[in-house]
Amino acid sequence: MTASTAPMHNSTHKGLPPAGGARPDDSSASERRAADAEMARVLGTEPLRMALDSSGAGIAHWKHDPLHDVVEPMSHHVIMAYNGVMQRMERRSGKSVAIGTFRPGVMIIIPEGSSSRWDIPKPVDVVQLYLPNATLKRVADEAGTAKPADLLERTAHPDPITSRLLLSAADALEGNGALDTLFRHQLTDLLATRLLVAHTGSPTTLQPTMGGLSPKVLLRAIERLRSDSDADVSLDALASDAGLSRFHFCRAFKESTGLSPHAWLRQHRLEQAMNMLRETDESVVSIAAALGYSSQTAFAAAFKKLMGETPSDWRRRMR
Repeated sequence: MTASTAPMHNSTHKGLPPAGGARPDDSSASERRAADAEMARVLGTEPLRMALDSSGAGIAHWKHDPLHDVVEPMSHHVIMAYNGVMQRMERRSGKSVAIGTFRPGVMIIIPEGSSSRWDIPKPVDVVQLYLPNATLKRVADEAGTAKPADLLERTAHPDPITSRLLLSAADALEGNGALDTLFRHQLTDLLATRLLVAHTGSPTTLQPTMGGLSPKVLLRAIERLRSDSDADVSLDALASDAGLSRFHFCRAFKESTGLSPHAWLRQHRLEQAMNMLRETDESVVSIAAALGYSSQTAFAAAFKKLMGETPSDWRRRMR
């Protein structure tokens, strides 16, 4: 998954349904907008942060003004975690009206292809996951479940678990391509699993984890994670090496190491940074580039988040 932070442009949108309700979805799948494009149109602003892959799947953090508009059918499921002030809101889908209270710990689901009118009177702070239905089906298949039922429409629905998982994404993108991609892959699969368990018409029961990776397979995975910063350490590559699905690889890797692949790689990159700061005279800029960070600022922010001080301050203290 490749990060995308390019400015997003609003498009003129015509033919909105009247204020009283949403227009029924008579569009074919090929006519639906990607979620990021529709969100940019209806929210009338640019995201604080966004990371997408070529399919349009990804994560976005938005802060936007009050909303009184129709969200048209999209080609992705959109799952949102709310992080703003408590407020009442209204969502209309055809003749159905849902009135809820936005507050931390609630979530929103807009299933792909659905359309509804939203009336939200105050500014909104929200983190969104754009999830292709193909990803939901893949996770269901890898988990050994039956064919997934349709996602339920949710409006300010209490779910602290899903909300915390999604909100964690807002601060976890660190400007390091390998780390960010691995994090988003893991989070997307984890959230898809959670949705299958708690937010479909036929809730799924997952089998418990049975054992970890064999020593040989674990060593191969660790060797790939320890390789150069431009090596392919995506979840797809790691799982393929192990001969497992992404779903089963993540569960088995954590069973073997106590850490998710992303957490293991993050810890490894931190140890590399500490060794280079302590044992070499390389500049912080050079160390950031060697470890795959997009800038010295991104590296310094990630290092301080874990160590409580900047790389330069840590180096001076350790020498």
